[in-house]
Amino acid sequence: MSSRGPGRRAPRASRAARTPKPGTSGGPFSDQAKHRLISAESKPVKLRADEAEENFRAVHDDDGTRLQKVLASAGVASRRVSENLIAEGRVMVDGLTVIEPGVRVVPEQVIIHVDGVRLNLDVEHQYVMLNKPAGVMTTMSDPEGRRCVGDFLTDEQQAARLVHVGRLDYETEGLLLLTNDGDLTHQLTHPSYEVPKTYMAELRGSLPKRAGAQLKAGIELEDGPVAADAFTHMGSSGGKSMVELTIHSGRNRIVRRIFEHLGHPVTRLVRTAIGGITIGDQPQGTVRELTGREVGYLQDLVSGPRQPEGSEA
Repeated sequence: MSSRGPGRRAPRASRAARTPKPGTSGGPFSDQAKHRLISAESKPVKLRADEAEENFRAVHDDDGTRLQKVLASAGVASRRVSENLIAEGRVMVDGLTVIEPGVRVVPEQVIIHVDGVRLNLDVEHQYVMLNKPAGVMTTMSDPEGRRCVGDFLTDEQQAARLVHVGRLDYETEGLLLLTNDGDLTHQLTHPSYEVPKTYMAELRGSLPKRAGAQLKAGIELEDGPVAADAFTHMGSSGGKSMVELTIHSGRNRIVRRIFEHLGHPVTRLVRTAIGGITIGDQPQGTVRELTGREVGYLQDLVSGPRQPEGSEA
């Protein structure tokens, strides 16, 4: 019965949140209230009677829960407003628009979008974001007593057994996701899903103009080729250069090794985004819960076609 929802978004460099310092704003969700999932600009969708009936039969499960109740439980709106959203054709189940409030679904077995935004129907798992400072180990504990990711979590988050999604090295700052959702962790870190990550890097020396084209075309490192998905040279001053780089490779210290190869070592490195999820104005050293909209975005990001294992740009 289940089929994939809208395809995942293509990798793009984040044009917002250039640095993770307090006061910075931006990101793809900054124009909406944190928990608002309904767009005031969305236009109702009209279906022919036969289309509506066909979609109803395709997604309806007699043993399921009424769709408006599922929406209300997910925090979208009240049941009455949710009924209106369904009737207006603004709700999709497994990629099919449904307009009959009487439809029943099993939440654990379907993918639901409202106004194009995927709902997070998982109430068992936790998802948080840490703005990691430099000088912090990406481990949940450290036998040598060094500061680590686990030091920033509450007792409740520690008890929930959150783990970091991928790694940032000791001196790298910025966005680090933590969750106890093992499936999503695997998908976000597995190279076949090609999840893009965006970094701001301060480099030693003046980077030549040709570097951008060179990185997009690809360079050869000791463990194989690598190419940038997007690159912007922000400028050079005082013997240093500032660049923004989006890359989907998750190899160890890959960004630092790229610029060492070019002869311009990294002096400061900050991860500002994973896909379209940005660090925004979140202060360093703080943890916040991801919104349902952000979790739904991440689930959509890894729901598209995978690249064959072992393939990489």
